[in-house]
Amino acid sequence: MIQQEKYVNIKKALKKELEKERYQHTLSVAFTACSLAMRWGVDLDEAYIAGILHDCAKNIPDEDRVKLCEKWGLPVNKTERKNPTLLHAKMGAYLAKEKYGIRDEKVLLAIESHTTGRPDMSMLEKIIFVADYIEPYRTKAENLTVIRREAFIDLDKAVLRISGDTYRYLLSKTPENIDPMTEEVFRWYQKEVEDR
Repeated sequence: MIQQEKYVNIKKALKKELEKERYQHTLSVAFTACSLAMRWGVDLDEAYIAGILHDCAKNIPDEDRVKLCEKWGLPVNKTERKNPTLLHAKMGAYLAKEKYGIRDEKVLLAIESHTTGRPDMSMLEKIIFVADYIEPYRTKAENLTVIRREAFIDLDKAVLRISGDTYRYLLSKTPENIDPMTEEVFRWYQKEVEDR
């Protein structure tokens, strides 16, 4: 269990590093993650710290991301090289561990998978993936009202709708920049929900 003092220090550091809107989003994701954690019986400390740190690498400029990943020994796929903003999730997990001292592998994995998701996510991973999408300051995503309601009724259906909407949106805009994991997650949760 992470101590309250550590939350305060992490929040202070992030407030200095992140742009104002990104910091507000971060706090909102942590709040939403805790709300979902209460609903789904997930540890509140894990949900809060994963939520507060999920975008801790967002302040790193795109032009530095690939070089830093190589320096830190983090794998970079072809899609990430073309669209380095996707790297902020795995970089965030690295910084959460190395800079902020988080050792809980569940929390680190939730940070790492919050952007594209991954097949067969843990409850904590699903909560962070969904909280990032539905937090109160988000207003433009398709089906947002439905997904917000669904997140408290059937978390897998919320993941399916988010991943499906994201996949279809990217397919219509920039199909060459779609991370293969985006489609894989959509197909996996589509089958998971259908097979119930």
